[in-house]
Amino acid sequence: MPEKFAETFAELKDEDFRVLNAVERGMKHNEWVPKDEIAGLARLHPDEAEYHTSRLNDLELVEQRDLRYLGYRLVATGYDVLALKAFVERDTVTRLGTKIEVGKESDVYECSDEERELVLKVHREGYTQFRDTTRERDYTHDKGHLSWMYTARKAAEKEYATLEALYPEVAVPEPVDQNRHALVMSRFDGVELRRADVDEPLVVLNAVLDELSKAWDAGYVHADMSAYNVMVSPDGVCVIDWPQAVETDHPHARQLLERDISNLLSHFRKRYEVDDDLPTKDEAVLRIVSSQ
Repeated sequence: MPEKFAETFAELKDEDFRVLNAVERGMKHNEWVPKDEIAGLARLHPDEAEYHTSRLNDLELVEQRDLRYLGYRLVATGYDVLALKAFVERDTVTRLGTKIEVGKESDVYECSDEERELVLKVHREGYTQFRDTTRERDYTHDKGHLSWMYTARKAAEKEYATLEALYPEVAVPEPVDQNRHALVMSRFDGVELRRADVDEPLVVLNAVLDELSKAWDAGYVHADMSAYNVMVSPDGVCVIDWPQAVETDHPHARQLLERDISNLLSHFRKRYEVDDDLPTKDEAVLRIVSSQ
């Protein structure tokens, strides 16, 4: 999303959203939606549709390309706007704040509803690779142009479903809402484990292992565990980022769990002088899988 995304969103008119929706629908059949088709899809007069399409292009919510015709397609920020619009209409989000985390596969923003502070997570899976690929190729009739939207939406859907299955028995964010490639969750006021300097590292390690054990009991393995995916505060821990989670009946579930535990133990071994007191990987894994 742009740095002034909240301000940009507030400036958009109903016709702008209709054009964005029109381009989204048109991309099901065209990589670049013909300008002449947008008016019909948006149910606007052609002159009005042209004005708002040009405006959205200036705002960098769509991009244009002159091929055999002038065509438009959504960029990631345009897709962001459509997801946020859905959350606003459902009163899930009443305020959008600043960006608090940027990663290769997601951006996270502060937000809130009428009652509490929340976070908005926008998945980016596939978009960077899509941009790199399409720089080198011409117009195509296949649906490869939709891959980044599909990949990011599926990641958000999967993460939201996993959180629904785990919360509240496991210390994970509470899932609040999901639309397209974005989800809204409760906010945990803490520090990433990778940046935390905890006084009792073994207590924190045991707390994380307890949550992974509860997740295993609920039928899930995180499958991407690292010091980036644990939040720590005086109130406890919260395990975040679950789009790559697998169910425990997955053929590689045990192997993925072992990798998760290895990454976790490696962090504590490097950050703190607790090597002699750490459980071995096998001991920690056994503790988790035998908890049922």
